[in-house]
Amino acid sequence: MEKEEGAFLTISELAGELGLPQHILRYWETRFPQLRPLQRSGNRRYYRPGDVALARHIHRLLNVEGFTVKGAQKALGEARRAATPAPPPPVDAPLSDAALLARLETIRADLARAIGA
Repeated sequence: MEKEEGAFLTISELAGELGLPQHILRYWETRFPQLRPLQRSGNRRYYRPGDVALARHIHRLLNVEGFTVKGAQKALGEARRAATPAPPPPVDAPLSDAALLARLETIRADLARAIGA
């Protein structure tokens, strides 16, 4: 019986899908802090859809593309940093006149939309 897409997978189901022994997935959990399945009573692991996607990505990096564990860690870290938007400048940071004017125009437009809504 096959589970629906998005269902939680046990470690044995995920290991079977990836063609790996279960201890490899447990090892990956120690090396890739992003991989954190739910653990229920008796330390039974349940991989959420995000965990499954991450495990598939790690598997592809290590076993298909030939990365080392350290290289895969670096690749995942770079991908995460690239996906994270840069934080806005602190409020007390001095702005140039052009940047200040652009910021004030954005605030004016936001206020106009709020009043009009």
